[in-house]
Order: sequence, then structure tokens, then C-alpha cells
Amino acid sequence: VQLQAFGGGLVQAGGSLRLSCAASGRTFNLYAMAWFRQAPGKEREFAAAISGSGGIIYYTDSVKGRFTISRDNAKNTVYLQMNSLKPEDTAVYYCAVDTRSIAAKRQAFEYNYWGQGTQVTVSS
Repeated sequence: VQLQAFGGGLVQAGGSLRLSCAASGRTFNLYAMAWFRQAPGKEREFAAAISGSGGIIYYTDSVKGRFTISRDNAKNTVYLQMNSLKPEDTAVYYCAVDTRSIAAKRQAFEYNYWGQGTQVTVSS
């Protein structure tokens, strides 16, 4: 099982980025997937999660209304559309999958495979 995250970069405050996470090694349409992020000097935190069917979605409060998580099961890919970016969104963003469950969840320990991370930097 491999997860490849990409799409990060440097953007000005108010701008947008779209992160993608491509999964390989297994069919992921039954599994929950999520995005977490880790800012310098801080703990990794939950950003967004989506159930295997895409019907259940969770966001952390700080990104609600600005970020949208989605998935394309035919492509084994999950996306994170990030709009109205703020400097406090600066972090390494990680995608994760739980191959044991379809249920979306917010805790990092409930995901058993992780991507390598992609850097998002938002300048003020």
C-alpha cells in the first residue's frame, strides 16, 4: 500500500491550492481516507476525513467553509481543495487511509497507512 501526496506549494493569503493523494496497491473505494497537517513545532492535527462511499465527511472547525475533501474511487484518489488560505494553514499536509474500515474518523491513530506529506506555505 502506497500513498503519494502532491499539489502543495507557496501561495499568498486568500489563494487556493488543490492537494491530491493517489493510492496504489489496493482498491480503496471501501476505505476511509483523511488529510492531516503538521505545522512547525506543533502536533499533527486532523484537517478533513471522508468515508469510503464519500457520504460522510468531517472537517476540523478551522477549515470549515474553506476546505473541501472529495474522492474519486475510480482513480483511487482523494483531494483536498483549499480556498481562502491563511498563513496559519501553513503546514506539511499528510494523507492517510484506514484499510480496516469505511467509516471516516478524526483520530490519527485510527489510520494505518500514510503518505509522505506535501508542504503548503501561505504567505501573508
